[in-house]
Amino acid sequence: MYYTHAQPQVPHTSRIMTVTGNGKVVANASYVQLQIEVTTQDESVQQAQHQNTSSMNRVIHALLALSIPRENIQTAAYTITPIYDYVEGKQMFKGYEVVNAITVKIPDTNLVGAVIDTAVENGANRISSIQFKIDHADEYYQQALSLALHNAQMKAKTIAQTMHLSVQPQPIEIVEENDHAPVLYKSMAMADSSMTTPIEQGQLTISAAVRVTFQY
Repeated sequence: MYYTHAQPQVPHTSRIMTVTGNGKVVANASYVQLQIEVTTQDESVQQAQHQNTSSMNRVIHALLALSIPRENIQTAAYTITPIYDYVEGKQMFKGYEVVNAITVKIPDTNLVGAVIDTAVENGANRISSIQFKIDHADEYYQQALSLALHNAQMKAKTIAQTMHLSVQPQPIEIVEENDHAPVLYKSMAMADSSMTTPIEQGQLTISAAVRVTFQY
């Protein structure tokens, strides 16, 4: 009886390659949202409130005259705070500060400068949180996500060709790396000008990233 010597089979060790894909989509803003504030101070809380209410009413009526829909104007905050001065280490009561803040949604992005100037002319003394936003933002994000996946595939293909590797076409793992929704706003500062306040909209970039693992 003869016995042949069998070579032991070496188990195939699977190797992996992980690449990161990025995708970006550029879009124009659909609308603008900003916060307009009126701040008043007086020794009497009633007088501070009265002055504040009068100024804010003028601001709101002026905005309505610019064809801003009333439903696009909402109260964001209303605070009454006592004010103190410190004289030679002693706390001295000075009066009260009343702050009334409204959020305004502006459908026409070209009106932002005019809205700011009109609000200031009618009593507003602070403009903050100017945000350019996009309707249906998730649709743009899905486009960016698709581009990120294609980018990852191209990177894996380039690495495989350069290193003479045989990569499996289907990935074994795909991880979306964005932990939060895409940021779709820009905060803009007011510019001092005797003309209409210049607000440059620019364009918004919606980004997506994925981590993709291939076997080879």
